[in-house]
Amino acid sequence: MVSHHCADGRRLVRDGNSSELAGAVAIVATLDTKGREASCLAGIIEACGRKTLLIDVGTSSFIAGDNQTESNSPRVHSPAELLKEIAASTRSKVVGLLKSGAISAIAGVAGGKGSAVFGEIVSDLPYGFPKLLVSSARPALLAELAVHNDIILYPTLVDLFGINAFTERVLENAGRAIAAMQYAPTEHRRKRKTVAITAFGVTTAAANWCVARLGEAGLDAIVFPANGAGGRKMEQLVDAGEFDAVLDLTTTELADELLGGTASAGPDRLKAASRRLVPQVIAPGAVDMVNFGSPSSVPAQFRGRQFYSHTPYTTLMRTTVSENKSIGRLTAERLYGAKGPAIVLWPAKGVSDYDRDGGIFRNPGADKAWFDAVRHNLPPSIIARELNCHINDPEFAEVAVTWILEQLREGGSSNADV
Repeated sequence: MVSHHCADGRRLVRDGNSSELAGAVAIVATLDTKGREASCLAGIIEACGRKTLLIDVGTSSFIAGDNQTESNSPRVHSPAELLKEIAASTRSKVVGLLKSGAISAIAGVAGGKGSAVFGEIVSDLPYGFPKLLVSSARPALLAELAVHNDIILYPTLVDLFGINAFTERVLENAGRAIAAMQYAPTEHRRKRKTVAITAFGVTTAAANWCVARLGEAGLDAIVFPANGAGGRKMEQLVDAGEFDAVLDLTTTELADELLGGTASAGPDRLKAASRRLVPQVIAPGAVDMVNFGSPSSVPAQFRGRQFYSHTPYTTLMRTTVSENKSIGRLTAERLYGAKGPAIVLWPAKGVSDYDRDGGIFRNPGADKAWFDAVRHNLPPSIIARELNCHINDPEFAEVAVTWILEQLREGGSSNADV
């Protein structure tokens, strides 16, 4: 149900297309349990001069309202199924409100279940669209939401049981913050081509060289941390048509995906550029390591392996020959469907700061296992090229960027003006 919050507390149901709601802040809440908090937040936002829309995602409203099957009879749901259906139905409504220009920001007020639903609802909204969530959910859930989307999180730390001296402070801050945010989509095409780059602390030098070289050529570069969340977001934005090329220097997230590390970007990693026919350079940046938390968090099955404490909260495990072979095979499998331009570059002198002559993770045999597996499993249309340098050497960046520039000059992508 979509409604407009009035100053006297009434809610007027709207169809979401009224011009008087243009640029409103949508407020998502279960009004049967969080109605007072949502009303308070709406009042604060309206006092700042913005209009609001209340979107009720309460289960009672969903079952009793318009959200029924085509036969006009309510379905029987398990709690998880019901929440999933509420999220899907509301997500499409919110996207429609955005497309019509009715809303330019969105806020949520929720506990645990409502926070999960909010995360699903905003999942199709553009990067940079203001998304703010006031939540009493457990920190682990909020952290998971942050992995998937650019949501501004306002943890209440106290439970949301109406308006009191504590919740009012949080709502006041959240309301004023979201009232100051407004999404203004750029209607014209980008003036400069833009390249996505993946980086890690141990491949920062490579990313720096590439950013500088692309800048000299008149291109913009957006760097994503290859920490799981970064790779996942890059794939989403490539799919959304935000980039003209991908310089995937740091594919370490595949190592974490295979071996249970903390930096996995999930099963969609290394797929978007192929689907979008976007030119892509693939390199084995930091595939010499798997990420875990503190030493005590490392699974018992890896006892006796080679580790390095990158920080007190990050333990790195050196990958073996057989593991690198598996990572290389997975890399090739993810690239197999690529119909656009693609090239694999392998730096023979090391894939990270720790994997160079004299480095703690230097293991040429393990590195070579990655390259051999990639070459043996790639389709004939994709070249795998060996470079006699380290990944962080300027020579590596020069080859990678030169290839990207050649593809863009040949019209390998048309997401931006030349």
